[in-house]
Amino acid sequence: MDITFLLNGETRRVAVTDPTQSVLDWLRAEGLSGTKEGCNEGDCGACSVLLTDGNGTKPLNACLMMMPHLQGKALRTVEGIAGPDGTLHPVQQAMIDHHGSQCGFCTPGFVVTMAGAHLNGARDHDDQLAGNLCRCTGYAPIIRAAKAAQSAPVPDWMRDHPVDLAEISLGDEQLAFLPRNSDDLAAWYLDHPDATLIAGATDVGLWVTKQLRNLDTVAFLGGCTDLQQIEETSNSFIIGAGVTIAALRKAMTTPHPSFAELLRRFASEQVRQAATIGGNIANGSPIGDSPPALIAMGAQLTLRRGDALRTIALEDFFLDYGKQDRAPGEFVQSVTIPKTAPGLACYKLSKRFDQDISAVCGCLNLTLKDRKIATARIAFGGMAATPKRAGALEDALIGQPLDETTLTAALPALEADFAPMSDMRASSAYRMQTAKAMVLRYGRAPSGQPSILEVQA
Repeated sequence: MDITFLLNGETRRVAVTDPTQSVLDWLRAEGLSGTKEGCNEGDCGACSVLLTDGNGTKPLNACLMMMPHLQGKALRTVEGIAGPDGTLHPVQQAMIDHHGSQCGFCTPGFVVTMAGAHLNGARDHDDQLAGNLCRCTGYAPIIRAAKAAQSAPVPDWMRDHPVDLAEISLGDEQLAFLPRNSDDLAAWYLDHPDATLIAGATDVGLWVTKQLRNLDTVAFLGGCTDLQQIEETSNSFIIGAGVTIAALRKAMTTPHPSFAELLRRFASEQVRQAATIGGNIANGSPIGDSPPALIAMGAQLTLRRGDALRTIALEDFFLDYGKQDRAPGEFVQSVTIPKTAPGLACYKLSKRFDQDISAVCGCLNLTLKDRKIATARIAFGGMAATPKRAGALEDALIGQPLDETTLTAALPALEADFAPMSDMRASSAYRMQTAKAMVLRYGRAPSGQPSILEVQA
């Protein structure tokens, strides 16, 4: 198959023989070796590149992107951050001025990510750079460089535009299917139920780079823009499966601030800009960050097989470890959540604050009537083989006043709900202890207890 995209401002048409080849491997084979291979799993940011499509410019990990992801888009690598005449980008000059580089291996990735944030006017530098690992310089001079460059004008050469594909054909699509909407996908997936559906590839990419799996039949869903919308009704949000975590976080900031804050800790900016809510649900991980929050809100999942749609409660989708209620040829189309959930609070525990997998993720959503708990929806990740509701705990709370006495008395019910395992992230006892602590923290929050992120004198 042939794909067409812009590379550092120039149109490229490339014959793709392996649709799962990473953009990182292709770039380095082309001699663009400034994009480094570090972890090759989306953790270190040394392979960061900028991708521009109809939704703007975003930093992404080239090691997780596959070549068909580039179709119709504009790619900019570290070689294209300086101007055509060699003029340094403001972030490059700032890195020099503030001594932001020592060994230099991580520097290209930092520069690319910083240039993307500069282009987008993002000034939350700690969040923007959390996906770039530096082992020797230390982050202080790099953050100083980002701040020093933030007010400089965006260079003209950085303003890329997607390719006009109106007259350009993909050529042979037998290697990989690139549906243009969900109708195309539904019809094709019925005929290829064993195929691998690839959205952001933040999970599937590791099947290739780490597990060395060969994916025989694949479809890339980036062209299904109808799956990338958030529809607002009178009482709900219908979130398309292709909505990225970054876009969802932005949309949830006002209606569901605790959920949005949880999404801030979802991997890194590079991963959030690629990963989709549908992928995070469909892979069925027991430690996925979004399902506990969605379950606590009473989310409904819509699945599509051909022209048939069915809607189920999200908690019913997860049957067992690695097993979901999804028929052959059926895919996640959307997830629906209420517009408001004022009782929702989400807590994530991990060894690192940034870019780490949850040891325990707990989300509680309680409502009160006459000063007593009228409804309770509580879900945890990392406590069972699937994301799961704490039914016994909910029953112990309903009808009781929301205070520490009630919460403390109800805590033993968690042991009826869960028997967590021990692994490299946490022991069974630690998981149970911290899950109980999350329940107590929920009760203390309204009384003015400070956030663990706040330092007070």
